[in-house]
Amino acid sequence: MPYVHIRVTDEGVTAEHKRQLIEGTTHLLEQVLNKPPASTFVVIEEVPTDNWGVGGESVTSLRARERR
Repeated sequence: MPYVHIRVTDEGVTAEHKRQLIEGTTHLLEQVLNKPPASTFVVIEEVPTDNWGVGGESVTSLRARERR
């Protein structure tokens, strides 16, 4: 029973993006590990950019600097 947890920043991830991630991840596990889709769990967690840090600063700060 595979469990996959995908974390992404909450920057415009649509329902269609999530559908594709769930479908693609499930298909990959079926192809590579021969895991049945019915027992494969995929969870997508959207994290606010204030709560995601890279290189010592939040993604919110990085994005603000990129816009300048």
